[in-house]
Amino acid sequence: MESSTADALDLRLLAALEVDGRASFSRIAAVLGVSDQTVARRYRRLCERAGLRTVAVRDAARLGQDHWMLRLRCAPDGAAVIADALARRPDTQWIGLASGGTEIVCMTRPRHPDDHDDLLLGKLPRTPSVVEIRAQQLLHRYYGGPAGWTRKFRTLDDDEIAALTPDFAQVPGTSAGPPRLQPEDEPLLAVLERDGRAGYPELQRATGRSESAVKRRLAALRASGALYIDVEYRPEFVGRPVAAVLWITTAPSVLHAVGEALATHDEVAYASATTGPSHIVATAVFRDTAGLYAYLSGPLGRLEGVQHVEASPLLRSVKQLTYRPTAR
Repeated sequence: MESSTADALDLRLLAALEVDGRASFSRIAAVLGVSDQTVARRYRRLCERAGLRTVAVRDAARLGQDHWMLRLRCAPDGAAVIADALARRPDTQWIGLASGGTEIVCMTRPRHPDDHDDLLLGKLPRTPSVVEIRAQQLLHRYYGGPAGWTRKFRTLDDDEIAALTPDFAQVPGTSAGPPRLQPEDEPLLAVLERDGRAGYPELQRATGRSESAVKRRLAALRASGALYIDVEYRPEFVGRPVAAVLWITTAPSVLHAVGEALATHDEVAYASATTGPSHIVATAVFRDTAGLYAYLSGPLGRLEGVQHVEASPLLRSVKQLTYRPTAR
């Protein structure tokens, strides 16, 4: 009977995909020292058992777009419904139910300036089950985004990471330039946001461009940082079923130092400076509740300049990069 948790090869494959989610199975196989068929079989297994998905993500931070972390306090019977409704919106990225299911934590990624106003000033205030709305603008990312969390497992060495890291300069005619998206990129992005490993024939059909033109534009978007290929999977598959959102208050003079230190902690999957009553928001994952306690009282508690920590354990992850309804 197959195990329901990852083994060493699963972790190496996940780490490889975080380095380059569009790398061919043959390239990954050569680096991992296994056959192409093994990589293909393990990839399918991860999709089926771990909920693995590889998708393109617009990097709001690199594109200079405002993005926010929302905390919505809701009536107990309305939180799950509201969270699912938010998850179906294209301008949300990460959503979890916390505080025993009465709080929604949601990261927005507005694609247009009007998106944010529509959500914060329009939809949410008119939702009867929403009792309180807190919106904290994300100011500076310390960890997360293109930096995949599984690399903290150290399953790949530096040479393996270098062998998997794409060299966009090898694509003829590619010029990175500043991070910028054009209206004509939308058909390309629409496909890649559903399947980051979509082949060039599918991208050609969607865009009406030649294969060489698609390759150049995709390479330019990735090289500039406007777009990156990310993976999502259920954290319990890699032995980290317990997650919490940490709202951290620091002395202003050590804000950056604390954020940089958090980025090095194995438990931290994401960390960003924010506006609002707390100065840093972080998501952290653990093997069990005892691991959460050990982290709060140990590595985090010992950081100089940390003045206050509010930990909100996640009851359920509603959306990571994509939304897939689950039966409740």
